[in-house]
Amino acid sequence: MYTDLIAHLTLAAPEVLLSVGALVLLMVGAYSGDRASTIVTGLSVALLLGALALVLVFPADGAAFGTAFISDSFTRFMKVLTLIGSVVTLIMSVGFAKDQKFNKFEFPVLVVLSTVGMLLMVSANNMLALYLGLEMSSLALYVLAAFNRDSVRSTEAGLKYFVLGALSSGMLLYGISLVYGYTGTINFADIAAAVTGGTDGTTRQLGLVFGLVFIMAGLAFKISAVPFHMWTPDVYEGAPTPVTAFFAAAPKMAAIALLVRVTMGAFAPLKADWQQIIVFVALASMILGAFAAIGQKNIKRLMAYSSISHVGYALVGLAAGTVDGVRGVAIYMLIYLVMTLGTFAFILAMRNKNGTVEEINDLAGLSRTNPVMATIMTIFLFSLAGIPPLAGFFGKWYTFLAAVQAGLVPLAVIGIVASVVGAFYYLRMIKIMWFDEPAAGLEAPAGELKLVMGVSAAFVLLYALIASPIMIWATNASKAFF
Repeated sequence: MYTDLIAHLTLAAPEVLLSVGALVLLMVGAYSGDRASTIVTGLSVALLLGALALVLVFPADGAAFGTAFISDSFTRFMKVLTLIGSVVTLIMSVGFAKDQKFNKFEFPVLVVLSTVGMLLMVSANNMLALYLGLEMSSLALYVLAAFNRDSVRSTEAGLKYFVLGALSSGMLLYGISLVYGYTGTINFADIAAAVTGGTDGTTRQLGLVFGLVFIMAGLAFKISAVPFHMWTPDVYEGAPTPVTAFFAAAPKMAAIALLVRVTMGAFAPLKADWQQIIVFVALASMILGAFAAIGQKNIKRLMAYSSISHVGYALVGLAAGTVDGVRGVAIYMLIYLVMTLGTFAFILAMRNKNGTVEEINDLAGLSRTNPVMATIMTIFLFSLAGIPPLAGFFGKWYTFLAAVQAGLVPLAVIGIVASVVGAFYYLRMIKIMWFDEPAAGLEAPAGELKLVMGVSAAFVLLYALIASPIMIWATNASKAFF
């Protein structure tokens, strides 16, 4: 038994490290006085990098804790993305914390605790592990959204997210209870076996389909997909910018991974049912994200609608339900993560002599006052729009190609049209930066923001040169389901 416990803990080493580390960081922060924020942030980054090293250096396949926890090539791929999102977010928050009186040691601890929940989501192999991981992540995110207690906008954002998050959790639990009632199990593999054994390929129990629908609705909320997106613009705009960057990065990776695991694992035999849901959600997300962002003036709110549309593009790959489709989702989320982190590093750097700014018109004439920043942001915007040969184009190419190969040609065509419409608001920002009369110039960004913007821009610009190893990595990850 002792040997088995060690083997199980070894598989879950990153989660164990972060869990124990978070408890230690709470004690360190409580007894570090005025320097608590700086010390705990530094230790949190080291802790997350340690977890990332464990994932990369000690890869191991297998199941633990009664098959509730699984480790395979797909979980490792998505855990790497999740941890990178958390680490970079913490690094980007350093300057903001000093300037905006945001330097409280609880922030990095909450990020670490939320990341533990995300890693558990990625490795969840039954419904109970799914729910525990999702709620552990969400509880920390509720607090982070309302972290700036002196801001009415931040408090409102936290309250909206909490209320709607509680609703989505209830829907998810109801769906899980229905699935358990009709299959008699919560394990993903056993659910798939029960579904296969209980159907003849053309009929299936209606209650089980209802359970699937409620579970999909609960997960759609977590990835801010239409029609469960209503919290996203308000929370993105109201939350402190480092928190918004965190929301846009790490939780998206874990939630998409969980959605892929549930559909391609537990409900693989019901592909005809969940494929309809995914197709509808993908279409609605792409279309709403493209059109609703056109009239936005706040750059964080615009990025909220942008994230909704990008989730739609990623789901196009999942709708295919093939190896190429899952590979497309994995590659798309990697590219989306880099583009998002670079863009939010730019947003965090939007400061003039009067303080931080968030309005798009504040970027007027940036090419004359700070041509380097204008060039970098232009690269990100072109990539978000899917202009070749930048990384964003390849992300959409892989997902749309998988959809076409799976016979979902109308979905891919509508996705391309939505991408063209969405390009409008990205190009409008470029026009404002390069052709409008200069507004008050932005101050030089902090060193950590320069680093994130530079590395992200280089990745986006030179993606074609490194696409081959990423393709191999993502292909190996997608084969975990086939």
